[in-house]
Amino acid sequence: MSTTPKHPKQMNSRPVWAEVYAPALVNNFEAIRRYVNPAGEQRQAPRKVLSIVKGNAYGHGGPQVARILERAGSDWFGVTCTDEGVALREAGVKKPVLVLTSFVPGEERRLLEHNLTAVIHRCEQLGQLEKAAAKRGKRRVLFHLKMDTGMNRLGIAPGDAECFARQLAKCKHLEIGGVMTHLASSEAFSESVAGRQTKEQEERFYAALERLRALGIEPGLVHLANSAAIVSRPETWADMVRPGAILYGYHPGYDPIERRPEIEARLPLEPVMSLRTKIISLREVPEGAGVGYGANFLTRRRSRIGVLAAGYGDGIHRSLGNKGSVLIHGQLAPIVGIVSMDVTMIDVTDVPQVQVGDIATIYGSDGKQRHPAHLVARSLGTVTSDLLCMVSQRVPRFYVS
Repeated sequence: MSTTPKHPKQMNSRPVWAEVYAPALVNNFEAIRRYVNPAGEQRQAPRKVLSIVKGNAYGHGGPQVARILERAGSDWFGVTCTDEGVALREAGVKKPVLVLTSFVPGEERRLLEHNLTAVIHRCEQLGQLEKAAAKRGKRRVLFHLKMDTGMNRLGIAPGDAECFARQLAKCKHLEIGGVMTHLASSEAFSESVAGRQTKEQEERFYAALERLRALGIEPGLVHLANSAAIVSRPETWADMVRPGAILYGYHPGYDPIERRPEIEARLPLEPVMSLRTKIISLREVPEGAGVGYGANFLTRRRSRIGVLAAGYGDGIHRSLGNKGSVLIHGQLAPIVGIVSMDVTMIDVTDVPQVQVGDIATIYGSDGKQRHPAHLVARSLGTVTSDLLCMVSQRVPRFYVS
């Protein structure tokens, strides 16, 4: 994507907004689907794609992104909770929706009412879902079982397969539709505990599947590949893959660093969102003057300081103070001082012809120049999804086609 920033015509409010480029989103999705279904592979059915749209689709707008991806052919969607799933249904999304962290007691009715598929990660949840299904007269409610294969977060331990099978046998209204696990370190290839973990998780997962089959339980859709595994570990693709960050144009930080160019080249991606704001004030500041809270930045020369109409309440990470930059007129201008909730200061001394009202790109594209979120995130020692999810609800999204 190479776009020159423009202020949205329909926007007559505080000048901070996000542009979501729908063609890039669709291109990323289609590239992922082709990649996990290589030509010439002998399979009875193509692998399915479950698009992760949790966390407001990583800040891109969950219901809107899901509608775009449903039209593009996404088979499933993944959300965190019932509320996120209901929002998709209310937006008109029809495809299956998997509630990844399951439900809390009392949510079962809404889950069934909106035809959402629960992930069961504790045996006692079977009884709760069975009771709700029976009460609503549902003859067949599908769920997916999550196995904990070493992440020690959510899921039934492989050793609890017998307990699960006994509980499921009592549930006349429930049917298993899939079995999944989550990979903790699929981006790691170094000689380390993390580098060995994925192989160990795979072995435990497939052993658990065989144990379930021996107990008379067919697993249905088998899925374990997250973004990093999709790109770098074809042996994990199974029946369905679950792309998250790569849908939105960003690879995980593969380890070791030296392998990143080679792995990223396997699946070229296009960043989907640009976060923009405007300069709302300019001032000449003498040498040695403090800028922002606590005089955290002192000018080393006579400087021209611009104030942006966006702060950490909008999605500019507070850690970018005196460390980050924004694109303006195709040049990087450093962020100076502490990032405030509603405004951010930048030094535009070396950017010619800057005026009040000029557009600054916090991350994204400015003509042929790019300031990608993953490089910003790495400079802070965090992950790209941290930055993307920080774009707050008060920032309007415009879906550009």
